[in-house]
Amino acid sequence: MTRQTATRDVTTIRVNCPISATTAAAIASGDHAAVDAEPALAAMRAIVAADNPLGDFGLYRAVFELSLGWELFTPATGADPTLGAAGQETMSPTAILSIHVDAAVPDSQLDPLLNALIAAHPWEVPVIELGKARLLLRA
Repeated sequence: MTRQTATRDVTTIRVNCPISATTAAAIASGDHAAVDAEPALAAMRAIVAADNPLGDFGLYRAVFELSLGWELFTPATGADPTLGAAGQETMSPTAILSIHVDAAVPDSQLDPLLNALIAAHPWEVPVIELGKARLLLRA
């Protein structure tokens, strides 16, 4: 049987953004307005929503997936953590943004957007992953 799909190469961007437990509960209950209650998360959403190639799916723009998670970490001596204290394990509710951008977008256009995401992130060491993927498309 022949595959009835095409593919598109993309760069994946996955951002782990700390949020309050209250915001996590609100998002989990379906309150999409809670996304804008967190300044860092709202700033990242605004970056994706601006006129740029982040989350561009042709007929749909500013697309990103949002999931909830937890991050556990122990700040080392010398760290200046936003949450927690050096030497103490800390657990943070986290919003995880998954964003796709066409792999053909040049670094000269993508780098300022990545720098904006880093600048909007409240952590001393932001957790932002870049990867490569192929998306399936209808043929």
